[in-house]
Amino acid sequence: MIPAHAHPGHGGAGLLGAGAFGAVVAVAALTLVLAYLAAAARLRRRGDAWPRHRDASFAAGGTALAHAFVGTLPGGPFTAHMVQHLVVAMAAPLLMVLARPLTLVLRALPPGRARRALLTVAHSRPAAWLLFPPLAALLDIGGLWLLHRTPLLAATHHRPLLGAAVHVHVLAAGLLFAFAVCRLDPVRHRWGLAWRGTTLLAAGWAHAVLAKTLYAAPPPGTGFTADDVHTAARLMYYGGDLVEIALATVLAAQWYAATGRALRRRGPRAPEAAGQHAAGTPAGPRQTNRRLAHARGGPAVSRRA
Repeated sequence: MIPAHAHPGHGGAGLLGAGAFGAVVAVAALTLVLAYLAAAARLRRRGDAWPRHRDASFAAGGTALAHAFVGTLPGGPFTAHMVQHLVVAMAAPLLMVLARPLTLVLRALPPGRARRALLTVAHSRPAAWLLFPPLAALLDIGGLWLLHRTPLLAATHHRPLLGAAVHVHVLAAGLLFAFAVCRLDPVRHRWGLAWRGTTLLAAGWAHAVLAKTLYAAPPPGTGFTADDVHTAARLMYYGGDLVEIALATVLAAQWYAATGRALRRRGPRAPEAAGQHAAGTPAGPRQTNRRLAHARGGPAVSRRA
């Protein structure tokens, strides 16, 4: 049983046994932030445009990820664990995906073997299926259900390697889900808005149901206090809603942009088409010639004459 004083934010051990692994993840996250900023600066030096809000988004995501593993988190042990979950599995992946890191790497790399290899992976069939929105949601939300509704969470407290593996899965699945739903970087198959929107709704429902079950009963094998469990469940419920609203906003912006482009393509022809529809089917050249000749009382003149 996990003791009630176990706290992921103190001592570096973490509820899931982060320990030295958490420090490694924090260093790796901050290193990625520096590499991203350096690549973006390189693009700007050679005259390419790269919005600075993407720099801010990636830096915020990487910094939040590092703090979630080595920083002090608020609340009791289970509440602090839930803060860590929201950052590692939801907020940080979304912020990093919004920065379009794959696009940046492809633009920063010079033409050559490394760039071709990255494009080959991005356009491969396995990558397309991993980014299939329902599969990405199953790996993400299914893993959270397995962690919180089985003795797995209690087991990670006594097995550091298992805790590290759970951390890797939670982070990777969160990145995969955000990448699949947002669909901002170039990949082989871009699933449509219907697939991604429906998947987001289903995943949000499953996440909310999990939070409600945790409010009713803590994870098996744990000894958290009732107040700690209730606070963590509420945090999971409402914090998850905020991140899912942000994902829905990304989808809505993409739908609005796609609809606007379609309207602009049809716009110049729309008045003409409407006028033709009101007047009936337009007559062809020979029909028009015959009608004019008939109106004047003379024979129709052939265009070949």
